[in-house]
Amino acid sequence: MVRSDDREQAMRIALIGTRGVPARYGGFETCVEEVGRRLAERGHEVTVYCRQTNASSPPPTTYLGMNLVTLPAPRRRSLETLVHTGLSTGHLLAHRVDAAVVFNAANAPWLPVLRAAQIPVATHVDGLEWQRAKWGSAGKSYYQWAERMAVRCSNALIADAAGIQEYYATKYGAKTHLMAYGAPILGAIGSEKLRGIGLTPGKFHLLVARFEPENHVHTIVEGFSRSDAKYPLVVVGSAPYSEQYTQQIHNAADSRVRFLGGVWDQDLLNELYSHALVYWHGHSVGGTNPSLLRAMGAGAATNAFDVNFNREVLADAGQYFSTEEQIPALVTAAECAESNVALRGAKALARAGAYCWDDVADSYENLCLRLVRRDLGRVVPVPEIELNAPLRRHTVVPEHGASR
Repeated sequence: MVRSDDREQAMRIALIGTRGVPARYGGFETCVEEVGRRLAERGHEVTVYCRQTNASSPPPTTYLGMNLVTLPAPRRRSLETLVHTGLSTGHLLAHRVDAAVVFNAANAPWLPVLRAAQIPVATHVDGLEWQRAKWGSAGKSYYQWAERMAVRCSNALIADAAGIQEYYATKYGAKTHLMAYGAPILGAIGSEKLRGIGLTPGKFHLLVARFEPENHVHTIVEGFSRSDAKYPLVVVGSAPYSEQYTQQIHNAADSRVRFLGGVWDQDLLNELYSHALVYWHGHSVGGTNPSLLRAMGAGAATNAFDVNFNREVLADAGQYFSTEEQIPALVTAAECAESNVALRGAKALARAGAYCWDDVADSYENLCLRLVRRDLGRVVPVPEIELNAPLRRHTVVPEHGASR
């Protein structure tokens, strides 16, 4: 934490580029809520830019001590983030702050505007967005360009995983500040809501993810349907844009797969994580993932898709898969050796203790203070990177076998 005697006054900090708070979507929003409220508690003036929804009631102007600015955004995947951040940038120029944190390298076109206005800015670059299957060739090219632009035009870069940090160091020679997400430690959780939807503690598998190919929802559902599972697979999530992929997932499921859709009841989500026999995590390109940390904080044994981001977080507390053919054996192993599953969950919970939101907030606070003091130096060492240099695909190779 930045102590009161280390600064002359509280900072004015803007968090820009996400859907906003309350967090109901993904990792960025979770980070904004958890970090933003802690910064506000420490006396900083925190402004969060939010996207307008179709709600009939006026949007809130404050939340957990943070000031909220709600602006419109088109409901089109290719434009939503960029247009909203552009409007947010315009508002920010008229309501100046001491430092800004921009989430998502896709918002890089607005960084020169902030820099020209002499607002110091850090960019949270997220994962390797250009590898996501939902983007066509134009989208992938744009994300590759934006990634390079973020490196060149940010005062500082933030990475939430060592794998992302390594990628930026290798590709660009760029320094990033490693700030992983925090894990909520749930403790003892009841099961009233769980039983209310017909589930028995310890007698179901769980998958929580947006329905996108790089989250391997179809792989998990297909593999589970091939297994001899006696317990159901509960799937939480939806696809805001892709009806075709959603249908593919449903077509792969048998009667043992139960789709709950999006679940916004946090108490129910906590019960699902806490009482699942196994949590299945298919995310592969986004760095440190809040759903994985939430499962670990609930003490859930986890089977994860085998990429370096997931191994970085889970290490030997997890078991791993890379194809649907490997999933039935993992299902059988979990259901036939529940005592071993409990030991794995305890190990995951112990690892979750290293991911603390208070520590993450300390890191953001210190980084913002350095932004204000202008003592960060250059992101990229001389000579500058060539913005038109070709990109080499960052392929994640499993370190070991698919499971262990």
